[in-house]
Amino acid sequence: MSEQQEVSDLLNDRAIFEPPLPKRAKRRRALKIWSPFVVLALALGFLLVRGLGNALVYFRTVDETLSMEATLGTSTFRLEGVVVPQSVTTNNQGGVDFQVSGVDGRRISVIDSANPPQLFQANLPVVLVGYLSHGTFYSNQIMVKHSSSYIAAHPSRVASLGGKKL
Repeated sequence: MSEQQEVSDLLNDRAIFEPPLPKRAKRRRALKIWSPFVVLALALGFLLVRGLGNALVYFRTVDETLSMEATLGTSTFRLEGVVVPQSVTTNNQGGVDFQVSGVDGRRISVIDSANPPQLFQANLPVVLVGYLSHGTFYSNQIMVKHSSSYIAAHPSRVASLGGKKL
């Protein structure tokens, strides 16, 4: 066999240019081992981003809610507003029906299916948990924000709105 023929055979021999089979097998095994961890890390990252995104928005105001009504759908969120005087009535579900207003005076009707807390009354700021449907907010939880009367009754326990002790 001539020298030129040997060089040609060597160039045509794929074993020289391809990695040996054991390295491929090692790569496949490593891929099989690490791929579930990568998928798990991606899923965990997605859940963290999604969860933190929801946690960053504690509540939406009446004005925000009305401006976003078309995009909210029936997703559950928290709504903040002030209970409109003379709008509170009890319903046959054991809850209350009332309206909340925003800064600009716009209102949302609320139907609550749970018992309201003892401090619930007109002219108090509330945070409601529920969903919006056709302009009405269906609530299953009412949280009453503390008023300034608590600060006046317990001046040593809390700071004023400016952050100074009373």
